[in-house]
Amino acid sequence: MIALLAAGEAAWREIIALELWNGVTLNQRAKLEALKSLVVPLTINASTWLYARKVASAARAAGLTIPVSDLLVAACAQIHRLDIEHHKDEHFVMIAGLNI
Repeated sequence: MIALLAAGEAAWREIIALELWNGVTLNQRAKLEALKSLVVPLTINASTWLYARKVASAARAAGLTIPVSDLLVAACAQIHRLDIEHHKDEHFVMIAGLNI
């Protein structure tokens, strides 16, 4: 992630920012606020919502339940043709294994 930030290639959806803000301590808030200026915000448009529904449908067909936030992140990454950086997030591993 540090290399992506340094190269100006890190991006997120506002839902990621919300998840991070929800989990940080008071001491971490200043760091997260500084990080915000280094990350490119990505848009969610009609294509993103449509793809998120396809991902959700494929997941349910495979017997998986994926949180809505992860469906949106995966769809947004796909629409913007980006990879998802995560640390052992099983939901993204499951999504990557779906036949969409």
